[in-house]
Amino acid sequence: MDEFERLLKKYERVDKQGETIKGEPEEEITYTAEGEQEDFLRIPKERVAVVIGKKGQTKKEIERRTKTKIEIDSETGEVFISATKETDDPLAVWKARDVIMAIGRGFSPERAFRLFNEGETLEVLNLTDVIIGNDKNALPRVRGRIIGRKGRTREIIEEMSGAEVSVYGKTVAIIGNPIQVEVAKTAVEKLAKGSPHGVVYKYLERRKKDLELESSAYYEALGGEGGGNMEE
Repeated sequence: MDEFERLLKKYERVDKQGETIKGEPEEEITYTAEGEQEDFLRIPKERVAVVIGKKGQTKKEIERRTKTKIEIDSETGEVFISATKETDDPLAVWKARDVIMAIGRGFSPERAFRLFNEGETLEVLNLTDVIIGNDKNALPRVRGRIIGRKGRTREIIEEMSGAEVSVYGKTVAIIGNPIQVEVAKTAVEKLAKGSPHGVVYKYLERRKKDLELESSAYYEALGGEGGGNMEE
């Protein structure tokens, strides 16, 4: 079997109910690779209750918005997400995964729900990959530099970049459009590598002048305004 035939067998045409379709494709049919409509991740056990929410409301809201099924093991923090017969967005499982991952990385559900908006992305930066040297006290010190006194540095990064930032454990998670995420990530990396706060603030101020224009062009290309939390 050559490569082309192998790929043809791998991909099946499915309808919105997930049933295989034979014959000519219809307009509403999407092409889905086997196994594409399910995903798995693990979150910190102490964040499981936040993902589930009071009386299960947060989990139910994620399922409602994505039309997926979410199963959570409270003992291990393992989360399994799968499409349902109602799932009509080929990216639904990944959207649910990113929202859950964001909550797992310290975001409140309200802030994580920004990921439901068109064009918004999540990036998780592992500080141990950025910190230079083997000083065992480096991580707490770097976390402190990024958060700042009473959280002010983190707030400035958010205000100047337009992204949402969460410092949790060994990671910094960032939500925003790709342009905002890149600016916030650069600021975080500069701080982690020892750049003075003043230098980082000047970088943010310089980039802020272009961010609004670049973000507007990005959302316009998507066909909408984007940004902010989506209310339904």
